Amino acid sequence: MKRLNIFTIILPLIFGLLVACGSGGGGGSDTDSSSDLPQDIEPKAITLNDELIRPWGLAFLPDRRMLVSEKGGTMVILSADGITIQEEVSGLPVVTDAGQGGLLDVALDPDFETDPWIYWSYSESGVGVEDGLSGTSVARGRLIGNALQDVEVIYRQVPKVSGSGHFGSRIAFRSDKTLFVTLGERQKGSPAQDLTMTLGKVIRINRDGSIPPDNPLIVGARPEIWSYGHRNPQGAAIRPSDGQLWINEHGPQGGDELNQINAGGNYGWPVVSYGCNYGDPIGDACRIGGGTHSPEYVEPVSYWVPTSIAPAGMIFYTGSGFPLWQGDVFIGALAGTSLWRVQLSGDTEVMREAVFSELGERIRDVEQGPDDWIYLLTDSGKLIQIRN
Repeated sequence: MKRLNIFTIILPLIFGLLVACGSGGGGGSDTDSSSDLPQDIEPKAITLNDELIRPWGLAFLPDRRMLVSEKGGTMVILSADGITIQEEVSGLPVVTDAGQGGLLDVALDPDFETDPWIYWSYSESGVGVEDGLSGTSVARGRLIGNALQDVEVIYRQVPKVSGSGHFGSRIAFRSDKTLFVTLGERQKGSPAQDLTMTLGKVIRINRDGSIPPDNPLIVGARPEIWSYGHRNPQGAAIRPSDGQLWINEHGPQGGDELNQINAGGNYGWPVVSYGCNYGDPIGDACRIGGGTHSPEYVEPVSYWVPTSIAPAGMIFYTGSGFPLWQGDVFIGALAGTSLWRVQLSGDTEVMREAVFSELGERIRDVEQGPDDWIYLLTDSGKLIQIRN
């Protein structure tokens, strides 16, 4: 195939950047750290493929081949070793590839092996009275070979608005087979607090798009809303130990957050943030709303100040390849061009460090493979495997 790639690079892991300190595991100044891995384990970054075109989301098929969404509106199937682009998926709807919008996340149905549904999020243009507007939508289809069948849109963000930023969006399946979708506030700010809209929200829906009856009862809210007050959440993961949803989200100037998501919780945007409004001189005095979220809003577990890392895809690592990393959060960084590792004690951050900064890559997605290694997608078009 014309985008076949067999180029492999092995890079040594360089640790030693940025351990968080600050009360309650929150953000603050960062100092140097070293890895807690045994000296005989030397993680490496191996570039498996460098021929992807603006990849955004990654999902592993049961036979270990990989589905990769590309922002421009295509989805490809990679070989199990990640080296070869085998096929392009047909049957996708038209996406609006503009600004931060495009074909975004992709996820497999929990019952894919018996009924091969896949789900994807994307930016969708409006028609009629919504012409010129756009919003985040979620669709699904059965993947038969390399073709999508029975394609249907199961959810549309309300309302569609102007602009091309802050679409979110990640899809995370709960153990009960409902799905969470993170939705950005489209750079509009105040709608994140408006419960009649789904801008700046996390929603929970059934696989057919219907609303679970046990969603939180928030007065005046649309029934799909699980939490609100979010800015632009581009990472989401379920913690395996308790089934809790965690997300990360972009702050303005500083104030990027890692959040544990509580049903019905208000996370404060745009009323409070540890970041500063654009144009303000960065420092403690410019923190929006004073910075501190509690008691009215949910405090982030961790936050990054004064510089934004622009967090993207994330996982909780559960593999055997790096035993001492089990339970840690890994977050891709766009502005920070690093992979961030956050170590938790319960729900509290105890340490964080930026690793693989030497790659110099905007890391868009992070996934754990069936082989227990960590896989990264970069905006430059690479699939990178982290292994020892």
